[in-house]
Amino acid sequence: MFELPEYTVLAKQINKTLVGKTIKKGNLGNSPHKFVWYNRKPDEFTRLTRGKVVGRAHAQGRWLIIPLEPGYNLVLGECGGKVLFHPADSELPEKYHLWIEFEDGSSLTVTTQMWGAMELFEAGKEQERQYIKGMRVTPVERGFTFKYFSGLIDELLQGEKRSTKSLLTQDQLIPGLGNASAQDILFQARLLPRRSLSELSPGQRRDLYDAIVHTIREIIEKGGRNDETDLFGKRGGYVRLMDSAATGKPCPECGTKVQKIQYLGGACYFCPKCQV
Repeated sequence: MFELPEYTVLAKQINKTLVGKTIKKGNLGNSPHKFVWYNRKPDEFTRLTRGKVVGRAHAQGRWLIIPLEPGYNLVLGECGGKVLFHPADSELPEKYHLWIEFEDGSSLTVTTQMWGAMELFEAGKEQERQYIKGMRVTPVERGFTFKYFSGLIDELLQGEKRSTKSLLTQDQLIPGLGNASAQDILFQARLLPRRSLSELSPGQRRDLYDAIVHTIREIIEKGGRNDETDLFGKRGGYVRLMDSAATGKPCPECGTKVQKIQYLGGACYFCPKCQV
């Protein structure tokens, strides 16, 4: 699944490759998928996108927003799969869930392996969509300061009990993060997934904040995780430290065997010695 770093990479590549291109025809999928969400009928999507010009894209949490000017935004969200650019006369995927043809002969396709939203909104209306509306500050924004982060934890401590993994992966408390990046963030912060937020010292809060910012920045700088691909089908250069391949192998820091547990709807990988 794409997370904030991958969508940030895609947005940068779209802005170098697609901005200014005029749409010849927009097509919804040729392969039915009950977990792909559209908000337009095929004919309507084609009509509304014809002649539109691609503007500058940006990531917003686990959502990618691509302006189709004038007047509309194409929104891709919560997707796992591929967003690919195809030069003129190149071969397209046999199956796709979105295909945009440009007047110069090049194309953009989107396919998903799991689920995802591929929706077209009047510009600005996407901010009213569930999961985008009222989105909190993301780790790539200037507002994501340690003061903000510590205040978020204080706010959460007034309600139900929360763990470190819950903070990173549930309810988009920190938009754009997911289970994949959370594993390395917790390892870098030396915290267990089940560790209660109420138990964190001021120093551990700072370590967790630094781990979030540094890990997300590193994934972006390396072009995304190596189990995801960019706009040109190239795998990212970030290799996760804590994933399924690490289970039972020596911790890269201390040599203790990495363990796996199921917690909060997903697998967690951690070092029982380094993380407390």
